[in-house]
Amino acid sequence: MADSKREIERKYEATPETRLPDLTRVAGVSAVVHRGLRELDAVYYDTEDLRLAAGSLTLRRRTGGDDAGWHLKFPVATGIRDEFRAPLADTLPSSLAGLVRSRVRDAAVAPVVRLRSSRDVHHLLDEDGALLAELSVDAVRAERLAEDGRGRTAAWTEIEVELADDQDPAVLDAVERRLRKAGVRPSASASKLARALAETAPKRRRTKAAEGTGPRTAGDHVLAYVRDQITAVVDLDPAVRRDLPDSVHRMRVATRRLRSAFKTYRKVLDRTVTDPVGDELKWLAAELGIDRDQEVLDDRIRARIAALPRPLLLGPVRGRLRLWSVAGRTGSRRRIVSVLDGKRYQALLETLDALLADPPLLPGAAQEPAQALPKAVTKDYERLATRIGRALEQPPGEDRDLALHEARKAAKRARYAGEAARPALGKPAKRFAKRMKAVQTVLGDHQDSVVARDALRALAVQAHGAGESAFTWGLLYGQEEAAAADRERELPEVWAEAADPALRTALKG
Repeated sequence: MADSKREIERKYEATPETRLPDLTRVAGVSAVVHRGLRELDAVYYDTEDLRLAAGSLTLRRRTGGDDAGWHLKFPVATGIRDEFRAPLADTLPSSLAGLVRSRVRDAAVAPVVRLRSSRDVHHLLDEDGALLAELSVDAVRAERLAEDGRGRTAAWTEIEVELADDQDPAVLDAVERRLRKAGVRPSASASKLARALAETAPKRRRTKAAEGTGPRTAGDHVLAYVRDQITAVVDLDPAVRRDLPDSVHRMRVATRRLRSAFKTYRKVLDRTVTDPVGDELKWLAAELGIDRDQEVLDDRIRARIAALPRPLLLGPVRGRLRLWSVAGRTGSRRRIVSVLDGKRYQALLETLDALLADPPLLPGAAQEPAQALPKAVTKDYERLATRIGRALEQPPGEDRDLALHEARKAAKRARYAGEAARPALGKPAKRFAKRMKAVQTVLGDHQDSVVARDALRALAVQAHGAGESAFTWGLLYGQEEAAAADRERELPEVWAEAADPALRTALKG
């Protein structure tokens, strides 16, 4: 994996005549040390259709300065980016190529812009001589390298202030106040690359923007939701590769929301087209969940063990859980990365792009949102009501557990249906989704207990076979059984709130 750091910086407009104010008058800044002039030469890479730029990513190969090499930057928030670095090489290092694969796919990555900058560097130091921030005045010369605008150039001057590692961002606020007082204003461009692309782009005939470009029809709203979930999958790909916390879970949720939307809004999107896509999304979610599910189960059992008084821990309980946990894992991150690099996943991303480019809309897509969306949401509610009724009719036992699990999946789908309809239907859809989430939570806790009991029984069998006491595993099994019973007693009350007819009446306006 490439080296990484978080970059927090701000950019300001300047001219060759701009003079810096006295920055020692900035709170906390005791000295400003001039570090001299540096000549930087950076070539920025992208696909022919600028897929990286569309996602506000920058990929460059830079020489000059003290950080020569390949740099890849991901946006985090305004003025904040995560930067990944790899050593200088003639071709794009594989460590960075993987992080952009979900966007570029099989498209070639080639030079699009060359930026040469004369950077005048100043260090802002505190009273102990520690670096607070680096301020540079950059004279930039941009040249378009891509075929559609080859040879077009632009030039400008800007001021860049980058926060030093582990320093308080309030430093940047204080510097900005001083710069503004001196008449220096923030840059209109988020990055040098964005400005270079804008100022060297070939002139094309501008068309009048269509009035009312927001979603109008039911199809517009459903496609907007689908687009958001597809974007989430693509955006989370690099985070999953980096094994960032919660990234696998969030990508799985995006795939589930997509599948639910395809099923819920079957009068809007043609399921003969979306069903095969849903099957591939189900495959991806399963691959992502292999070790995630094991991790969640481990955490649940470990927490129960930690809560037990020491006298009730008979035998090597923690060691037995550790062995069982290791045996249940499959090489986690390495396996996931191989899936993300595989042809099947790449083909799925292409299919999702094609679905957005040419959506399989049915006649129902042209209906008013207030007409079509409540019908779809209500249908998912009715499906959930049927499953809840069947589950509650079952006597306690395996059949009831299975029925409650099916109800849980229906609750999740109804929740996602409400969330998808919220932009069109407003607060009624929000309230509906919230009530469905409450039902899903109760049923989810119940299912987690069912899964945990299966695991605890297996652990008890292993312990007994090894000549260890199975007492603690039996005790934990009983705790999980009691927790499941609590959820079953809680369900009727939670369901009564969710089944309030006023919720569905409000959806229909």
